[in-house]
Amino acid sequence: MHKRTWAVTVSAATAVLLTLAVGGCSRGTKASLATQSSTSGRPDTLTYGSLTDITTLNPVYITDAVSRGAATLVYAPLYDFDRQGRRTVEPWDLAAAPLEISKDGRTYTVKLKTNARWSDGKPVTADDLIFTIEMIRNSKVGSPDRTEFDKVKSLHKVDAHTVRITLDSVYAPFGDYLAELMPIPEHVLKGVPASRLREAAFGMDPSHTVSDGPWRWKAWKPKQYLEFDQSPNYWGPKPRIKKVVYKIYASGNALTEALMRGDVDMDTTIPWDQLGTVRQSGNVRVLAKPGPQYEFIAFNFNATNFPGDFDPFADPTTRQAIYYALDRKAMVRSILEGDGAVIDSPFLPHTWYDVDNQATHYTYNSAKAKRLLKAAGWEPGPGGVLEKDGHPFRFELQYNAGDTRREQTVAVVKRELKAVGIEVIPKAVDFSDWMNQNLKPGKFQAVLLAWSLDTPDPDQESIFSSKYFPPYGNNIGWYKNPQTDQLWIAGNGTVNEQDRERVYGQIAKDFSEDPPYVFLYQYGTPMGYSSRVHWRAADAPEPSLAQGSLYHIENWWLSSP
Repeated sequence: MHKRTWAVTVSAATAVLLTLAVGGCSRGTKASLATQSSTSGRPDTLTYGSLTDITTLNPVYITDAVSRGAATLVYAPLYDFDRQGRRTVEPWDLAAAPLEISKDGRTYTVKLKTNARWSDGKPVTADDLIFTIEMIRNSKVGSPDRTEFDKVKSLHKVDAHTVRITLDSVYAPFGDYLAELMPIPEHVLKGVPASRLREAAFGMDPSHTVSDGPWRWKAWKPKQYLEFDQSPNYWGPKPRIKKVVYKIYASGNALTEALMRGDVDMDTTIPWDQLGTVRQSGNVRVLAKPGPQYEFIAFNFNATNFPGDFDPFADPTTRQAIYYALDRKAMVRSILEGDGAVIDSPFLPHTWYDVDNQATHYTYNSAKAKRLLKAAGWEPGPGGVLEKDGHPFRFELQYNAGDTRREQTVAVVKRELKAVGIEVIPKAVDFSDWMNQNLKPGKFQAVLLAWSLDTPDPDQESIFSSKYFPPYGNNIGWYKNPQTDQLWIAGNGTVNEQDRERVYGQIAKDFSEDPPYVFLYQYGTPMGYSSRVHWRAADAPEPSLAQGSLYHIENWWLSSP
């Protein structure tokens, strides 16, 4: 399982999703951006404000949300997801029919549209899909998506537009990973050695990037802007928006001010502390419903991270007490301004696998928290800090520097845990240092962090299974529960949704008894759109999905400012 990314910020009060591996580049075109200054007078151009630049537009290597968003403009995916997170086939998808899955859950058949074309006029065929999957699976290519396709046993070309994929074993998330796959053109890249694909001009230079989506990549001036225009050889329904410009800003405040001025049409990272001001603006429409992210406090179960090798979180009763000590509902109300939802498990509400209600709902109850702490052996110590076996209940809580939402959350956690005798020492860390020095190697006492679920599938094995301890997996807190380890395997080992739902319901219950995290809340990133951006109700942005800010952009249209 790869499609889980850490949700962090890169500037004050600004939420941006980044993955573990973020590369960089500086190659681009020398074209000037004549349309850069303002959206006014440009009724045919959508200007998208961004806080970070892309890293690549080669789908085989994309690991960050900004690049993924730009790629959705220029590449056609195999399938789409509806608002409930189920696979669907849209007119702009490469698939001509729903994904066929064999009864034994090991064979997947993809049928491509026969009229799909690359931007150079060449047809999109089964050879392109097979080539793409082979490149992802090739260790010399170094694709971060390799783990999603490592169970592929064989690829068979049934005909020019049909591919049959057989897996070594049942792997239920495979359908969703396959759905979001963006094929690359074999006729352009087949001569590039696998070990040199990352260095190829394809995906790094607009003039050498052949794509198959509604728009084509026209220009790139790194750290300033990207330009996209309608692809003349596009085979699907012609988009009503002629041009898209990604304009890059240095800070969230600057970007949001540009939105309110009308210099950009989209800002998908509105700072929470500016949300009220933006909502009062007469020319901005704000969407701020919970998204595919959940915030949590992760405990560390490797005792070497604590003085005297004494881990205060070892007893599950202690972790349950921390749940009761925190007023999570008040956090949603005050910190998220009500635009969030308390959760009790890693399974998000309003999905086909919604089992969050099967977990214990820990309501705020500081008196009960104190009773549980006493039951776990904690006794009053000097300065009001609890002690156990001579060890004070004191721990460092790390979070990424510059995130005002997390600063507020940490302040609440510190105050409410102090009320029950637990001392929290907040520590803000620069994300790049934090990732490499603390998160990946699992060296911390506790962290405030979030996961972004990039695909709708509920599989989160690599976050919670003991098979994925640091530094090779995402189980950053060294959590080990043999029963849930087996349940994750069982959930992936069947494609029957009812059976999977039962499995995840049991995991939710187990996590209530033996919490790996304190699950705080589901949240979304507030998104703003200028009044000149229009869509039908069926094509409105969908904050609950990854890249939902661009949901059905193919059908949007613009009016004059």
